[in-house]
Amino acid sequence: MKRFNIIKTSGLVLATALLWLSSCEDFLKENPQDRIAQDRFYQTAEDATAAVNSVYSNLGSTSSGPEGIYHSTTWIAAGLASDEMINKQEGAIANDQLSTFSWNAENSSVSTLWRIHYKTITLANIAIERIPPINMDETLRSRLVNEAKFLRALAYFNLVRMFGNVPLLVKEEEPLNPDVSTVDAIYTQIISDLQAAEGLPLDGAIQEGRATSGAAKALLAKVYLTRKDFQNASAKALEVIQSNKYALWDNYADVFKHTNRNGKEALFSVSFGDGGGAISFWEFGQFNVRLLPPELSREIAGIRNTQGWQAATKDLYNSFAEADTRKKVTFLTEFVNDKGATIKLNDIYIQKYWDRTAEPVAGDSQQDFPVIRYSDVLLTYAEAQAELGNAAPANQYVNMVRKRAKLAEINLAGAALKEEILDQRRKEFVAEGHRWYDLVRTGTLAAKVQKAKAIDVKPMYELFPLPQRERDVNQKLPQNQGY
Repeated sequence: MKRFNIIKTSGLVLATALLWLSSCEDFLKENPQDRIAQDRFYQTAEDATAAVNSVYSNLGSTSSGPEGIYHSTTWIAAGLASDEMINKQEGAIANDQLSTFSWNAENSSVSTLWRIHYKTITLANIAIERIPPINMDETLRSRLVNEAKFLRALAYFNLVRMFGNVPLLVKEEEPLNPDVSTVDAIYTQIISDLQAAEGLPLDGAIQEGRATSGAAKALLAKVYLTRKDFQNASAKALEVIQSNKYALWDNYADVFKHTNRNGKEALFSVSFGDGGGAISFWEFGQFNVRLLPPELSREIAGIRNTQGWQAATKDLYNSFAEADTRKKVTFLTEFVNDKGATIKLNDIYIQKYWDRTAEPVAGDSQQDFPVIRYSDVLLTYAEAQAELGNAAPANQYVNMVRKRAKLAEINLAGAALKEEILDQRRKEFVAEGHRWYDLVRTGTLAAKVQKAKAIDVKPMYELFPLPQRERDVNQKLPQNQGY
């Protein structure tokens, strides 16, 4: 798989004022001789490709730390701030606060969420503005610009759901201290970007891991669903389904096998370091480090660096029927050690990302992070149809997901059908960064967390606070209610 070059930038305040490759003081101190003058860059097709690759790089990880959007912050926050996961990482106060719904504007994980998304948006803005004047193949130019628009839309979709009213930055040079825009304005931009990205190829000759037309349509369907525009959500999801480009793997375990990366169920995934290609620990995914129990490293020779920093809630585990094949794939509650003894674990750990054949030592994971899977499209369509009162197609498509899990078909209607779809999303996407968004979107966050964690969730926690460090610099930034 193609891996993308890393470009380091700073957070929102600096990023809005400074240009790419000159925006990070550390970068200049470390490698001043490598700085490329702005008037000499963006001259060739190779420059254009590198510019967009730098946007992709901020989705995964860099050699200097876990700052990629999907490395180890966004999906963990969405899992901890829900009924899905608990924090087991000692000393990780920010994650403790997320798990117990006690975070505030000083929370470092929340600050990181803000920073890494605006970092990605800034790079996308530069690419979108600088690539069009380059003398290059028109097809490639259009594709690269539309890929950058897809990535910008993805980042803003996360931001607007997490923070609500945020600055809407769409140009290379923006005010140093921007005002926030309304949620409606931000969604208008997201939809515009994704409509442009619908012009991307289905795949063809483009490299694996890049945005495609199918990914744009699927993300647009999710945007419409969040906006409660169920007609358009249905229409876009159905376009993906009727493209016949995607399908479910026969077995849930197959979704997470290395040999199936970017396979028929993957609409958009984020890749991590492969073997000797990684520069450092941070370029690998941390699924196994974070989710597998420390007992594995102690009890089985060769397995290393499993920390078990996050674990599943008992409520999540108990919600699975024994017949549901996803249960054994997803969870680890015991294992056999080198001496043949069965080690029973005190917590319920998540093992679905561990391909034991490809990663026998566990630890640093080379697994892709699944941002959009085909089952998400099916359940998006089912939910939109259920909201429109069309029970028959909603049952049909949720049953496709149930059938893969070896569960009996259902025939429900009304509130029971909507609850079943939400429940299938819970079981299908464990530790994939969807749960907090799903619960907020459906107005069920407080009830579900109370049941799983016995925590009374205040309405304020349906948004994250704007980071205080950003508000200290930019006094135009308001604060979300309750913080």
